[in-house]
Amino acid sequence: MMGNPTKTTAWATLRDIAADYKYQTYPMSMAVGNINMDMAYTGLSASVLDGLVDLANEQSLIEWRAKMFDGTPINNTENRAVLHTALRSDVNADVQNVLQKTKAFSDKTHKNNMFTDVVHIGIGGSDLGPRFVCQAISHLPKIMNVHFVSNVDAAHIAQTLEPLNPKTTLIVIASKTFTTQETMMNAHYAKNWLGDLPVAKHMIALSTNKDAVSAFGIDVDNMFPFWDWVGGRFSVWSAIGMPIALAYGYDVFEQFLAGGHAMDDHFRTANLCENMPVLLALNGIWNRNFMGRGAYAVLPYAQNLKSWCDYLQQLDMESNGKAVDRDGHFITDYQTGPVVFGQAGTNGQHAFHQWLHQGTDIVHSEFIKIKSLDGDQSHARVLGAHADAQAAAFAKGRENKSEPHRHYMGKRPSLTLTLDDLSPHSIGQLMALYEHKIFVQGIIWNINSFDQWGVELGKDMAQSILES
Repeated sequence: MMGNPTKTTAWATLRDIAADYKYQTYPMSMAVGNINMDMAYTGLSASVLDGLVDLANEQSLIEWRAKMFDGTPINNTENRAVLHTALRSDVNADVQNVLQKTKAFSDKTHKNNMFTDVVHIGIGGSDLGPRFVCQAISHLPKIMNVHFVSNVDAAHIAQTLEPLNPKTTLIVIASKTFTTQETMMNAHYAKNWLGDLPVAKHMIALSTNKDAVSAFGIDVDNMFPFWDWVGGRFSVWSAIGMPIALAYGYDVFEQFLAGGHAMDDHFRTANLCENMPVLLALNGIWNRNFMGRGAYAVLPYAQNLKSWCDYLQQLDMESNGKAVDRDGHFITDYQTGPVVFGQAGTNGQHAFHQWLHQGTDIVHSEFIKIKSLDGDQSHARVLGAHADAQAAAFAKGRENKSEPHRHYMGKRPSLTLTLDDLSPHSIGQLMALYEHKIFVQGIIWNINSFDQWGVELGKDMAQSILES
């Protein structure tokens, strides 16, 4: 059963392999739906992969996967199920009712043609998920312009609202409790900005607190709920995805959900050794725990994916940034979640790739490419060439004994994910892929990936300072 991973036979085997490990490239790739994963430069040999799969089995990954999909409350510190996958399937009647309500509202809003702009006010998972999706598919025709506000710094909301017309602006307040300090301060600012315009017509709520929503002045018929088994960073598939439907149409939101569901089916049914989220996770385990690499770089070579790292930092680091295991013990003999950093290529090449190529630390990288990009194809060709060249340069290096400052050590691992396109379906697949990757790593590390108690102390201290 799941416990301290260092006590498993597989961990001991992998530790022995790592002691004599020599980086080599191995041809290995797989495709699921609209995503191809090339692992040739990861350096994962057959013996390493076999050991990692054995580790996953010894940590009862298959059983824990079944528990998650079955709705067993695997979030043990809050005694909650973890069912964000149910948001993109058709098995839950409550989910379907909210989705139909979301569709009806977005369709009615588009038909009435009253609003040109939607301003989405939230923070954390209530902001990062829908913000990323809307940017990722921004090449699609828009029905409404969409804007996002998250920072409690007044400059953020003031600068967002300043060019807009209150009469033609719909404001969406995303807060499960309707008490989140940053979100509610911005909500009150927006309410005042509306002036004499009726709040009930110009504001809607994505929340579960009917009393607070009503007291604020929002019509409870325009409140779209979600559930305690939906963590904030996994909530874009719920009513939190409303700005996607408003900006691009409900059919686009449905395509996004379908992409996530397709990856769910693969993750739930594929053998571990042929399972894309599992292999992605195991590559991270190898680098973190057996190669001692405390960070990894996320390098999306597509401008539409510029917010991918922002989104992924919360998804990964809030989930697996834990030093206490599921049994309440402090972890002292292995490492858990790494630092996640990155930037859209080719910008990153002129920022931190110097460190990636020639720094004293070795990190592993995950490149994301798009097979088919809209726009000037000469630009797309150059972008793709840079991504391929960086991955090859990390792996192969270039010897230069006479000018050591121009020597590239190489043997710096990476993998490359290639999406067929930037369709809503592809983006849904990508986001679900990483959700499941993070789940797998949490199981192997014997931690609860679905709580976030680490954010509480700073909030409490800030409140004390405000009250003093």
